[in-house]
Amino acid sequence: MTNEMALIRRVQRGDQAAFAELLEAYEKPVYNLCLRMTGNPEDAADMTQEAFLKVWRGIEQYKFESSFSTWVYRLTSNVCIDFLRGKKRRQTVSLTVDEDQDGAAELDLPDAAPLPEDQVLHRETESEIVRAMNRLDDEFRMILTLRILEDLSYEEIAQVMDLKVGTVKSRLARARVKLKKILTETGNKGKHSASKQTERGVKPQ
Repeated sequence: MTNEMALIRRVQRGDQAAFAELLEAYEKPVYNLCLRMTGNPEDAADMTQEAFLKVWRGIEQYKFESSFSTWVYRLTSNVCIDFLRGKKRRQTVSLTVDEDQDGAAELDLPDAAPLPEDQVLHRETESEIVRAMNRLDDEFRMILTLRILEDLSYEEIAQVMDLKVGTVKSRLARARVKLKKILTETGNKGKHSASKQTERGVKPQ
């Protein structure tokens, strides 16, 4: 039995000290996921607390059938989506994080060779990608966040979102198309604006 499994067993028996250890281990990744989904540090902190409350209340039902991290991600993603649906926020949310904020480095995209569905993003900056993702429906934003920013496998995403692997792949494909369209539209607007400035004799900044 691994140390984490033993820790979980203790929490399932009501050991609050053991739960504090689990919280310390998972607090940062859970907060980062909430921040990426809500775009607001205060909302992310609230969602993190809500997620861990659900972990505490539901851990007796955890059966070790999937990794504990996947189970925690599932609870967290549900909390985030429920929150976004409840707020019904339609404005674009900025996920730009100051360098001195915790978790800022966690927002960097992987430097490794892009995965097949990441090819469309390869030439875009992180801020452009994040702004575009914020315009997607919650489910599309979540699945892209888990795949691109969290680097989860298809199988792990399927477990987190309670979907079949085939559904994950098709939904990622649809999300990728929508994201590419947003990025293309945004890029064209920028180029059009620069072109108009040039026509008026104004040098683009």
